[in-house]
Amino acid sequence: MDHMISDITYYRAVSSISKPIADSTHTISKIAFYIVELTTREGIRGQGYLLSFHYSPGAVEGALKDVCNFIKSRQYAVYDTVKMKKDWDMEAEYFGNTGINTCAIAAVNIAMWDAWGHCCGLPVWKMLGANQKRIPVYGSGGWISYSIEELLEEVTDYKSRGFTAVKIKVGSGSVDRDMERLTKCREALGSGVKIMMDANQGMDVPTALELSERARAIGIQWFEEPVVHTDFAGYELLRSKCGIALAMGEREYDCEALKNLIARNALDLWQPDIIRLGGVEAWRDSAALADAYHIPTLPHYYKDYDVPLLCTARNPYGAESFDWIDGIIDNTMRIENGFAYPREGAGWGFRFREECMQALERG
Repeated sequence: MDHMISDITYYRAVSSISKPIADSTHTISKIAFYIVELTTREGIRGQGYLLSFHYSPGAVEGALKDVCNFIKSRQYAVYDTVKMKKDWDMEAEYFGNTGINTCAIAAVNIAMWDAWGHCCGLPVWKMLGANQKRIPVYGSGGWISYSIEELLEEVTDYKSRGFTAVKIKVGSGSVDRDMERLTKCREALGSGVKIMMDANQGMDVPTALELSERARAIGIQWFEEPVVHTDFAGYELLRSKCGIALAMGEREYDCEALKNLIARNALDLWQPDIIRLGGVEAWRDSAALADAYHIPTLPHYYKDYDVPLLCTARNPYGAESFDWIDGIIDNTMRIENGFAYPREGAGWGFRFREECMQALERG
């Protein structure tokens, strides 16, 4: 069998628990996704998805249309992931092979790995060589838009489901308000649950330093994106003074920020986003670079891909968990006692349910 791609298309899906939410820098009106699905000549299917929220649907769909047409115009086997990405980067370079063009090709890359896993009859994490069989996981959310009651309901629900760590949004515009939210979560969760905080780039350095100094007293585990992701000097200063581990990486489309932060000794945890980086190989390259400097990998959002890949990494730290796709896929990930377990099924081990996949006008 040659496992050549014979067809490729894309769909839109909306989470069954979609509702408006907000962090310090964004108001999100819808939790939505795009799904790329490809088929081989033998009828084997593969899927990959990207989180889109409500942003730029015309641009995202345009990039997906372009990349699907590009794949159809050429001959690729599902294992040609590196060649396909190289070819697309040359094609997309004129208008930039970062940003939306990278996100589109990443979804294709992930679908190719899914299909290749089905061709081989193996999960991706076993194909790549496993180092772990379970990964620590934390419950994410804690949105700025939540009332105190909604916030406490979410974090205590995570605790009741066996999570041993949660992440809370900060950057409300008031350090006192941020501390009130963090303190009430600590009181509700007790000392047995780790708490992390995420400013989504919404602070300046002095404010982030003030919050860090106050938050240390209640045992905050790490601080994610305290300041804008290009402020390498700010990260350097904060890491030398704030006394809390610093995490960042989800905004990056390559490893340049990671290189800069390594050079400045300004980072504790690397947070690659598999879609923004461009797919499986780019994610693994970034994790290997971080590991070379003893920085553990703590990826952003995509637990359904990140947990299997973390199982293949030498220095995994943990994975982020949202429930957003659980109601629209056929096989939710097993999470027990603070650990997530990679699926045993072929490829990524899950598919989006067909009734949840909205076909789009291709134009």
